Amino acid sequence: MEQKTKINAEDGKQELVITREFDLPLELLFKAYVEPEIVEQWMGTKVLKLESKKHGSYQFETTDQKGNKYGFNGTIHEFSPNRKITRTFEMENTPFDIQLEFLEFEKLTDDTSKLKMHIVYKSVTLRDQVLQMPFAQGINMAHNRLQEVVNKLK
Repeated sequence: MEQKTKINAEDGKQELVITREFDLPLELLFKAYVEPEIVEQWMGTKVLKLESKKHGSYQFETTDQKGNKYGFNGTIHEFSPNRKITRTFEMENTPFDIQLEFLEFEKLTDDTSKLKMHIVYKSVTLRDQVLQMPFAQGINMAHNRLQEVVNKLK
């Protein structure tokens, strides 16, 4: 099955560019990233805090099949409704350093939109470690769930 979320990782660079077109109006795609109830549904995680604003922060928690809990958190540095979110992302209690994420939301038509995520890692090595994990499959599954969950809100 073709993966709809595309990941561009240039050799020797410490960044990824991830793009996905959704069959969703821009406003609904953006809403999926800023409303806790929707985030919980498509990410399969518990939202402990989500302050969708400039200088806001967020904290998520997920539990694996063995019952282990993992936390994710960050700070929102730029927030422009239906356009852009710039934030940090940190996985707690892991060897991975904080990453910087630039999320850009674009209207394609009244019923379609595009998400571009530009993620910057501390090093090329760290970025390559992330890519060795089932990262591509995971982000595709999450974006597929986002499409399904938000379709119900139309």
